[in-house]
Amino acid sequence: MFGYIIKRLILVIPTLLGILTLNFFIIQAVPGGPVEQAIAKLQGYGQEGRLTGLQSDFMPVQKSKSSHGYEVSRSIDPEIIDSIRKSYGFDKPIGERYIAMLKQYAVFNLGDSFYKNDSVLNLIFQKLPVSASLGIWSTLLMYLIAIPLGILKSVRHGSRFDVISSTVIIVGNAIPTFLLAIMLLILFAGGNYFDWFPMRGLFVDHFDQLSFGQKIISYFWHLALPLLSIIVSSIAGMSLLTKNSFLEEINKQYVNLARAKGLNEKKVLFGHVFRNAMLVIISSFPAAFVGMFFTGSLLVEIIFSLDGLGLLGYQATIQRDYPVVFGTLYLFTLLGLVVNLISDLCYTWVDKRIHFGESG
Repeated sequence: MFGYIIKRLILVIPTLLGILTLNFFIIQAVPGGPVEQAIAKLQGYGQEGRLTGLQSDFMPVQKSKSSHGYEVSRSIDPEIIDSIRKSYGFDKPIGERYIAMLKQYAVFNLGDSFYKNDSVLNLIFQKLPVSASLGIWSTLLMYLIAIPLGILKSVRHGSRFDVISSTVIIVGNAIPTFLLAIMLLILFAGGNYFDWFPMRGLFVDHFDQLSFGQKIISYFWHLALPLLSIIVSSIAGMSLLTKNSFLEEINKQYVNLARAKGLNEKKVLFGHVFRNAMLVIISSFPAAFVGMFFTGSLLVEIIFSLDGLGLLGYQATIQRDYPVVFGTLYLFTLLGLVVNLISDLCYTWVDKRIHFGESG
């Protein structure tokens, strides 16, 4: 087992290198980088003006190509452009920038943001509590609801409960997360109907003045609608996966043998079926955890004004804040690979018959 862990950890290096390399050169080729955006601001309009073309209706500007290929007005001094390129590190060849990035990431130096006057690591740690609240609680609730529901559906397969519950969760799965979030805001957060939950944020303004119990209540009160909008669509897949996994195990010979020995259904289900059926569910944990913790909550963070990692990554992509984009990509990929390894190790904990890296 130790040898298997070492092999998996070694494989993390080429995987990270491949993902970073591919994304680095793709993003560098995308137009509208930080240098272009800085030049656009100097010319009196930002990225939105460039996209809409509103500026040209009022202030036509004579433009020309700079020596570096940027489209600029003739009034901008070329030395200013050189200064902008140097401040963002674009005065160096792309290969040199790539090697420098890899050297920094090897010692977990993720650099500084172009626009937020702070290091990437500090920004991630500042936004982490919000995304952690969404990711951890939504994943926990999904498993606590979906697994018992899937087991109950497998035991009552074909019954009215099975049909009705399948219809409900499939309909819930068909509703996009962002649409459900908007509906919940309109219905329960001061829209046209009820004002039961807060509309935005994770904490009230006077949070520090609340007692410990009031802080917990306020915290979960703010999380109620965001969590509900996330887990509704995720419960469907996990509950159906659990049901199918249990049905497959229930029909096997060893289950019939356990029943023939006189064991009751509860002991058969949880003493024999549960361990084998949970293997498939455990294998899906890394994707569920990483997806909910980072990417799954992006639109929810925007709709409910939650300043987390999803919103940080979205803003960095729009602004071409390359250090934040690559830094978050690096950490998220590394976390995903480590969680995937932990998931494999959980196989051996659930089923002692599994030994990775050993023959026989």
